[in-house]
Amino acid sequence: MHLLIADDHTLFRDALVEFFRRAEGDSRIDVACSLPDAMDRLAQTGPVDLVLLDLRMPGMAGPQGAASGVAQMRAAHPDQKVAILSGTAEEADVSHALRTGAAAYFPKTMSGAALLGAIRLVIAGERFVPLAGHGVEVMPSHYADPDAARGVKPAKQVDDAQLALLTPREREVLAHLGRGASNKDIALALNLQPATIKLHVAGVCRKLNVKNRTQAALIAQNAGMA
Repeated sequence: MHLLIADDHTLFRDALVEFFRRAEGDSRIDVACSLPDAMDRLAQTGPVDLVLLDLRMPGMAGPQGAASGVAQMRAAHPDQKVAILSGTAEEADVSHALRTGAAAYFPKTMSGAALLGAIRLVIAGERFVPLAGHGVEVMPSHYADPDAARGVKPAKQVDDAQLALLTPREREVLAHLGRGASNKDIALALNLQPATIKLHVAGVCRKLNVKNRTQAALIAQNAGMA
């Protein structure tokens, strides 16, 4: 995983870098302290898996800072995935960012594990936005227009009784899903065949009454399993 984190708060940025390096031993994390700095670094390194831009850092000022920052980044690097990282999650900021091509909007109130899982989902092709109360909603990547995704339902809430329906192995699989792992990754971690993992994923989705692995992954994150 190769990330570029652009944030002018050195303490927060350094803590985030250290967390990612501990959680993802083979990750490469580049840093910047402003939008121009991020643009320069990206020009030097080429595309990365995901760029995280702090909403309020230098170069991102103004009521449409997120939109202008994402627009500038994508104008220079059209194929680059860009996400906003912010201490707030105002609807106007989220909307502006999505309309100019942001792949995600991450509130800084998320836990490290939830943020890591969300980043993996975005890298895999999902779009990730906050809901009221700092919940999250995942929108499939085929929604080119954010307005078209308004009908997508937020992550389903499950209770302990539903989770209790899962076997110990299914709970293990669910935890890995919450971390953004693929079937192949889960199979390697659990020393099982990918086809077996596929069956377990299907069982998890059926028992939790969700449509796909992305919704299951969000349940794992919300339940603190990831």
